Amino acid sequence: MIRPCRIFVAGAGLLSLAACSLVSGDSARKPFGLAVGDEPIAVRAGAAALAEGGSAADAVATMYFALSVTYPVAAGIGGGGLCIVHEPSRRQDQEVDFLARDAAHSGVYAVPGSVSGFALVHSSYGKLPWQRVVADGEGVASAGFQISHALAPHLMDNRDVIRLDAGLATEFLDESGNIKPEGSVVNNPALAQTLAAIRTSGPAGLYEGSVAERLVAYSGGEGGAISASDLRTYVPGRGDATSILIAEQSISLPSRRVGAGAFLSAMLSALVDRQHILDAPNNLAAKIASATKSTLDEFHLASVPRDLGATGFAAIDNNGQAVACAVTMNGPFGSGHTAAGTGVVLARAPSSGGVGLAAAFLAPIIVQHASSLTLVGAGAGWTKWFRGNGI
Repeated sequence: MIRPCRIFVAGAGLLSLAACSLVSGDSARKPFGLAVGDEPIAVRAGAAALAEGGSAADAVATMYFALSVTYPVAAGIGGGGLCIVHEPSRRQDQEVDFLARDAAHSGVYAVPGSVSGFALVHSSYGKLPWQRVVADGEGVASAGFQISHALAPHLMDNRDVIRLDAGLATEFLDESGNIKPEGSVVNNPALAQTLAAIRTSGPAGLYEGSVAERLVAYSGGEGGAISASDLRTYVPGRGDATSILIAEQSISLPSRRVGAGAFLSAMLSALVDRQHILDAPNNLAAKIASATKSTLDEFHLASVPRDLGATGFAAIDNNGQAVACAVTMNGPFGSGHTAAGTGVVLARAPSSGGVGLAAAFLAPIIVQHASSLTLVGAGAGWTKWFRGNGI
């Protein structure tokens, strides 16, 4: 059975966190699976994948495709991200990076990476059929979903962006041109069709065929310069995660070959230099969280936008596999432009400056002490972290 999701809210509704745990019929037994993220509909979908015997990789892929519908401010099909994967049988945790990239001929729109990235995570570590992990997102896009407490404040904060885009306005504005309130039921039939193509054809459903043609046509008409070759040749990266030993605990984080890994490694080194971590090695997760803001202040990041259009989510299964992911649209709702006929909001190009730096702050992280996992979670911006302790 799936234990009802718990919703945690902080900061006057500016930060919310949903967690669903998978338990046996005996409530006295320890949960043997957990899904955690910002948006409850997507988290329930991830927990359901675990309940069907899916792996942690299946759960995060399921959550991503649901989030692309229910939390498009940060997890749209047009964006990109990073995942860290822990397999108990492997000595080294793995990284999969699928950041949205600049088009070959530049432009304002990014080449999307998330679909290709989660396809690689699923094919390498998943157990459920691909069609299953996409189906929940397709279903809620078609049938509709209630605007959650997590999404509602982002809609209000970005109402000017929404009003200027026909796709977003159709979904999230009422007949008077006002933002629909929390609890309103909305749907996105065009995005449902795109997800149906991805479900039946895999990543080719986005990167080739009619959806790709529409993305290229829209981008070209708007001066965005995404080409068919940009889409067709997109390949996610894969390799060993960076491993840092601190206070007898092994921390896996993105590799230094991506900006997020370089930044996070530097930040953790600064924390160690200032004794923020070593003073309390038995509470490493809490120390990382409590010391993050002061250290970031020393990195002179006060000018970074408070909302980077990013989110993190994670899962662990009953076999000990754990996956932590963070994704971004490079700003809230990315470029704020929906490619006509696809429901896909395009991310901003990384070179666009400002929120184009969002990918540098993605921080999926897994912490182990001996053979036990002590932290599985992800940061998705300097003002917003969530943690899964004692999973």
